[in-house]
Amino acid sequence: MQLKPTRILDLVANVVVAAVIAWIATRMAYSNFPPISVYAGASLYPVAAIEVALAFIIRSRINEHQIGTGTHQLHPITAARAVALAKASVQVGSLAAGVWLGFLCWVFPQRGELRAAAADSPSAVVGLLAGVALVAAALWLEYCCRAPDDPSDDPATT
Repeated sequence: MQLKPTRILDLVANVVVAAVIAWIATRMAYSNFPPISVYAGASLYPVAAIEVALAFIIRSRINEHQIGTGTHQLHPITAARAVALAKASVQVGSLAAGVWLGFLCWVFPQRGELRAAAADSPSAVVGLLAGVALVAAALWLEYCCRAPDDPSDDPATT
């Protein structure tokens, strides 16, 4: 079984659906929310950084043909696990970005009227950017895990 590359349309759908649900939930229950810390949104940045580093390591090993079961080679199962991590992270990142976007769409216009909304706006921006960073890092990791002899995605060349 060959995995297909992640489709951008699927990610956009995740963002839109999560944003709409988060906007509705925020609109209905914002008065019950605790203050949102900037660290809540920033929690995805370390994961994105690890995935970028992993992508560069895997890409260099693939380019140097160091895939195999030798002592200084990247085991194929490790590469497969990295692809699974990338596939999961791209979904988590797109959903997190959508939730933060929906939250921000409600909070940002309210920041002039509600002090809590003004205080929560930076956290929402940090969270939204963290979700986007995780999606970008996961897509890069997924791309770097492709074998050099992977067939082209362009149907004109096959």
